[in-house]
Amino acid sequence: MNRRAVITGLGAVTPVGIGRDAFWKGLLAAKSGVHPIDQFDVSGFSTRFAATVPDFDPLLYVDRKEMRHMDRFTQLGVGAAVMAWEDSGLVEVTPDRAGVMVGTGIGGITTLVQQLGVLNERGPSRVSPYFIPMMIGNILGGHLAIRYHLTGPNVTSTTACASSGHALGDALRAIESGEADVVLAGGAEAVLTPVALAGFCNMRALSTRNEDYEHASRPFDRDRDGFVMGEGAGFLVVEEREHALRRGAFVYAELAGFGRSADAFHIVEPHPDGLGAVLAMERALADAGMAPEDIDYVNAHGTSTQLGDASEAEALKQVFGPHAYRLSISSTKSVTGHLLGAAGAVGAIAAVLALRHQIVPPTANLEHPDVGLDLDFTPLTPKPRAIRAALTNAFGFGGHNATLAFRAHADEPVA
Repeated sequence: MNRRAVITGLGAVTPVGIGRDAFWKGLLAAKSGVHPIDQFDVSGFSTRFAATVPDFDPLLYVDRKEMRHMDRFTQLGVGAAVMAWEDSGLVEVTPDRAGVMVGTGIGGITTLVQQLGVLNERGPSRVSPYFIPMMIGNILGGHLAIRYHLTGPNVTSTTACASSGHALGDALRAIESGEADVVLAGGAEAVLTPVALAGFCNMRALSTRNEDYEHASRPFDRDRDGFVMGEGAGFLVVEEREHALRRGAFVYAELAGFGRSADAFHIVEPHPDGLGAVLAMERALADAGMAPEDIDYVNAHGTSTQLGDASEAEALKQVFGPHAYRLSISSTKSVTGHLLGAAGAVGAIAAVLALRHQIVPPTANLEHPDVGLDLDFTPLTPKPRAIRAALTNAFGFGGHNATLAFRAHADEPVA
């Protein structure tokens, strides 16, 4: 059918900025979104900081009654989705030609923890009747479909930190197959609870740089010691190209390819040779009809863990060969922290904006590149350069991998 997908709307709720422009400004400034945790007592935890969104006001996007019946991850997601929808300029769509694709790794864990407390302290009769619909991960997609009356495909992916990467890939497939003309796609996560923090601490996944938390997220640096837990949301409007051009929409970029794979190796560790990541990137390039040499920028998964960063660097060298040394690569998690299930969508927004502005956002805190990690990871400051096409990677616990390929949009005539 030769249907192509383009990006016509962007919305971001992140620790370094709320809204497209504030997010981009925060990335270029390498502004840390990491703060000491003050939502609960962290004196007994090995990590006492996280990347949070302290200034988010859900009442700008939902009314007070709705807000009370939404977990925080849903509130953040609705905020980002509303911004993306408004940015796209869409006013009216054919309901059954428009859908929603969402990614979240954990969903409403804040509500789960709160209601377990109610159950234990006050008994089963006092558990909220809204507990289940507030907690389940697919509920964000339900809210968005109801808000905009979108009766097309509505799917939620839960593949840990690859979740919203898969959601965007599913959006591309829905456009290409003719199942939809418009898809509101992205992800949201808000897991900052004592039990989640304890779980990540005890598996030794988090940085423990408590006295220097603003520099704790340092992907590809020799002194990295774990990721920084974050919260946030990102949504993009993915639209069939001719549908967008007929209505005069502004097009940020083309979503040209998607690749997915499994490591089939370990429940939390990446394959040491990056084999799953290699497959995902190769499949995204093939799907987009691109050669490795067509890519100028990679928004890396780059979480600031010892094993993950080394594995991804090895995978990049395998996929790109000598061209790997001509790539610009960066990890925007160095400023946002790791937004878990929302990370793929937020990274995709960063890649799209890099294409739009022809600027590579930096990897903050990359002061001493680790031995063997000798690619251009864009340390400390932004780098203007010509960017024709970009990849973004999202890899999750369980060995789930998603890669998206974007290219600059050519203003060809509508067929």
